[in-house]
Amino acid sequence: MGSKVEKLKINFKTLEEFKKFKQYGIQELSMLEDLEANMVEDHSDSPFYGIYFGDKLVARMSLYQIDAKFDRYFYPPQNYLELWKLEVLPDYQGKGYGKQLVEFAKSFGLPIKTNPRVHSSEFWNKMDFDAVEYDMERDRGENPLVWYPAGVEAQH
Repeated sequence: MGSKVEKLKINFKTLEEFKKFKQYGIQELSMLEDLEANMVEDHSDSPFYGIYFGDKLVARMSLYQIDAKFDRYFYPPQNYLELWKLEVLPDYQGKGYGKQLVEFAKSFGLPIKTNPRVHSSEFWNKMDFDAVEYDMERDRGENPLVWYPAGVEAQH
């Protein structure tokens, strides 16, 4: 495939690319405001990773590392990743880009939590993500899916 996952720089070009994604929202708008306020190219450390096809951003996700002290999902409690906004542009779906992003996230060796979009559960099953036992107070109406690296299990 020849396209690799890279950390996305936050500049006007990247933010232009982001507008093509359905999940474009508050997060990107605040980055844009930041950028306009500071007028610095590539300045901020973004949580976004993506795959370019030629010079076009065709897939992206954001990854946040959550500190172990907030871990209510995994045993033993530890730092884990939250994966958001996994999205592949329509013309590029079904070509393995989503899988490549998830494999990249797994390569950190940390447990991963994600809140899948509707109708995407088949994809996440294929990627070995499991539903958590719903905990009303913790999950607050979300239905998170998680991935356990070796030696990690659900918190009870």
